[in-house]
Amino acid sequence: MSNLRLVTAPFLAAVVIAWISTSTCVSAAASPDVQRYEPDWTSLDARPLPAWYDQAKFGVFIHWGVYSVPAFGSEWFWMNWRGRKGANYVNFMTKNYKPGFTYQEFGPQFTAEFFDPMQWASIIKDSGAKYVVLTTKHHEGYTLWPSKKSFGWNSVDVGPHRDLVGDLSRAIRSLNKTRFGVYHSLYEWFNPLWLQDKQSNLSSRTFVTEKVLPELYELVNHYKPEIIWSDGEWEAPDTYWDSLNFLAWLYNDSPVKDTIVVNDRWGGDTLCKHGGFLTCADRYQPGKVVGRKWENAMTIDKYSWGYRRNARALDVYSINSLITQLVETVSFGGNLLLNISPTSDGMIPPLHEERLLQIGQWLSVNGESIFESNPWSTCQNDTQHPNLWYTRGKNSSTIYSIVLQWPDGNLLNSACLDKLDIESIVMLDTQSKLKWSQKTEGGLLIKLEDKSKTKTEWGWALRVTLNS
Repeated sequence: MSNLRLVTAPFLAAVVIAWISTSTCVSAAASPDVQRYEPDWTSLDARPLPAWYDQAKFGVFIHWGVYSVPAFGSEWFWMNWRGRKGANYVNFMTKNYKPGFTYQEFGPQFTAEFFDPMQWASIIKDSGAKYVVLTTKHHEGYTLWPSKKSFGWNSVDVGPHRDLVGDLSRAIRSLNKTRFGVYHSLYEWFNPLWLQDKQSNLSSRTFVTEKVLPELYELVNHYKPEIIWSDGEWEAPDTYWDSLNFLAWLYNDSPVKDTIVVNDRWGGDTLCKHGGFLTCADRYQPGKVVGRKWENAMTIDKYSWGYRRNARALDVYSINSLITQLVETVSFGGNLLLNISPTSDGMIPPLHEERLLQIGQWLSVNGESIFESNPWSTCQNDTQHPNLWYTRGKNSSTIYSIVLQWPDGNLLNSACLDKLDIESIVMLDTQSKLKWSQKTEGGLLIKLEDKSKTKTEWGWALRVTLNS
């Protein structure tokens, strides 16, 4: 990294083409019957989203890296300390570390000695999540796999001396059908190649050809992820990152071309416009049904994606809040990607584990109303009862009503179900058929059982079957 060479653009292009041709196992000839995607957004955006992703509804995000060692502030610790020189971060380092301490010295302390990938996989399975996304490389540049392009700054060379991506991906896939995905940051705050390209006003692309693209091909070919959650795109356009050519290869010739799903963070001009599904912003919640598949990526810790040693119980979202987020998100047609923040020694914090298991408990009873559902075109949120949400089942004759706050007197008012030709209403929790009646002033009145008979405390789904 210290001996940087300046080479001409034509030479770099030739190097990249040669590297891709030898490293990506591209087929010599494609079948004429197979859809081929061109490296432009019109063609790439026309690719149908693999059905599994929309059906999945709920996934687990994992932010884990060297930033988990200082575990102060957030995963942006290095930038906030050295780049922005934030007073809290500078004071924290002055008080707790020797003068001249560098961020790289945190690397050996990222030990992951308690990391048990099968335990993590078991917790994720029990959460009910259908996919998982691991931060294989955040903006600090440290990779959780032995990247050939991150010598001396990866989890095999420094820290745990393990291929963490490989260990977790194998564990996840061995237990169930949970899909494994990777988060990958395009830019790196202090990488000399990136800083050199920025200095040239992005007229050079050495960082992309020498670092970013080789890493992406490496991840796809070796670990075969079914999600690439790109990030760190905003300081350069997609043309700098060469996103279009990479995505065309991913969709046409990669080993995961039929199942791979990507997000919208592939250049400063792509967010909320292009890609497989939209994220638009962290914690994105449009509050309505939108024309594209979208995802609400949020974190259990209200203030950070990475682990914080000084986080309090009040800083963690309650299970009621998380169930509400899940139900609202799915009602509007989105997926919820919920982040956990492991410690540097490889443990999932107890409160984070508890929240995942609580969600799994709720889904084990009410998952029928979530998985493989669709937004109900008539209503998503009831006009009379703000804590009543709706989804539609796989067939149009099934509607799910999900009530997040138990009604007074066990009587549930629904404006959206009024005047429908209903065959039956069943509470999923108790599997009991419920009685209902039309109200003279409009709306449907549903008589619930006594709350003491239910298993869950955080929301109750009703299956409403319509007469054919």
